[in-house]
Amino acid sequence: AFEASIYKRRNIVERCFNQLKQHRAIATRYDKTAQSYQAMIDLATLLIWL
Repeated sequence: AFEASIYKRRNIVERCFNQLKQHRAIATRYDKTAQSYQAMIDLATLLIWL
């Protein structure tokens, strides 16, 4: 069945992933280590939230 609240949250998550993919360094994964990649994701999400 259709639940509007679930699809509303799903839309927010999908838009967040799409905005993250707009950052070239994240989309192509330039960083070598998992730790530096996580730091890049953290910075990108901060930029999105601002």
